[in-house]
Amino acid sequence: MWANDDWRGSLLPGSGPREHLADYAQVFDCVEGNTSFYAQPTAEAIASWARQAPAGFRFCFKLPGRLTHELRMVGIEDELAAFLERIAPLKGRLGPIMVQLPRDLGGEVLPRLEQFFVHVQAEGFEWAVEPRDPIFFAKGEVERQLNRLLISHGVDRVMLDVRPLFSGPNTIHPGLAVARSEKPHRPLHVFSSARQPIVRFIGHYDEATNLRLFVPWIERLFLWIKQGKSPFLFVHTPDNKAAPALARLLANQVHSRLGWRPIGEFPGECQGSLF
Repeated sequence: MWANDDWRGSLLPGSGPREHLADYAQVFDCVEGNTSFYAQPTAEAIASWARQAPAGFRFCFKLPGRLTHELRMVGIEDELAAFLERIAPLKGRLGPIMVQLPRDLGGEVLPRLEQFFVHVQAEGFEWAVEPRDPIFFAKGEVERQLNRLLISHGVDRVMLDVRPLFSGPNTIHPGLAVARSEKPHRPLHVFSSARQPIVRFIGHYDEATNLRLFVPWIERLFLWIKQGKSPFLFVHTPDNKAAPALARLLANQVHSRLGWRPIGEFPGECQGSLF
């Protein structure tokens, strides 16, 4: 997301009607477009996002859940074409489109994915797959088949890192229990199959846990960037109130390793400093 009322006075200015994507894009250069999973964006929304996002900004939309979870990647051609046509005005500002698979869709999806990537190869979009069925984390033949399929089609594997969420302290906070019930508890398999690896880091309320478990990612992201890859890092917290601050904290560690300028004050913090 790029707008949350809890971010007013920090990432977002504290008052007044604004186009918050423009505020968000002053700080971060990509976003995980989760709204497309639940509903087709309107043409008006796409036009607004295109107007607000600078040229170097990247949207990583999710394929609609209607295609992945209801139809389970079967008979989706017409609805897929409608979705791709709708987001086409943003084509120059798209990162990989994420195909998030259901938790109970295992090896039977591999032929469907093969057919899918053959079907879309001429469309000019980049793709990434987030598997969730336990079979894809068992280090067996099904996982190897998935990884070979991704490599052969130049598709990235989304890496969901839920270690902080599940290994941090059992804080008495309703948001923690909700997040743990919603996120699949899967092991982390670090695997870059193409040129735009995606890391989804699901943090905890405990900052020390987040920092400790992020340390290996600093070197990994540094290595990928030095190899010419363009990794995406998306950061969540249980209720996402602290997600922007955690994203800044973690990203600045990578920036420091690369010798890049750190992310500074958020627009809302700058506004607050005037008074």
